[in-house]
Amino acid sequence: MQDKDFVRIGVRLFTEGLVGGNFGNMSRREEDGFVITGTGTYLDDPGDLVLAPLEGPAPAGASSEYRVHQAIYRCSQHRAIVHAHPPYAVAASLALDRVVPRDSEGQMLCPVIPVVGGAPGTQELADNVAAALGRDGRLVIARGHGTFATGKSVEEAYLYTSLAEHACRVIAYSGFFGGCIR
Repeated sequence: MQDKDFVRIGVRLFTEGLVGGNFGNMSRREEDGFVITGTGTYLDDPGDLVLAPLEGPAPAGASSEYRVHQAIYRCSQHRAIVHAHPPYAVAASLALDRVVPRDSEGQMLCPVIPVVGGAPGTQELADNVAAALGRDGRLVIARGHGTFATGKSVEEAYLYTSLAEHACRVIAYSGFFGGCIR
């Protein structure tokens, strides 16, 4: 059975160009672990979710990024995670070690967005993302890979994903308009 919140947010992510094809994944904490989208699924039509444990290997079919979700849930109280591949945020992560938003919303909601390394699907990436987020962090960019955003719901995690892309787009555009960045 599909989860209506995952479908709704998946459609938004895809429509807004924050994911392409079958890239990205989403999860939500549950009593027995967390549910996560399946490997290779399209977020605008995620199909059945996979229940994964907070410790140990995930069952067959779980997203290849389950380790990152697992690491975040183990060291925080976050209820949901969205991993997306927003193009401006990915591009910014190739040039910057942290993103400092210039727009008012970015400055207010996430004044610094850390950029971390680690190959997709690895424990190294999971450890780096979880450490950068700490207990209360909301958003991190994996270098050359994409964003991991957290929240009380997949909707809130989506909002931080959107915020990252908007902040990175504003930074890019401001350079095109005569180098407004000081």
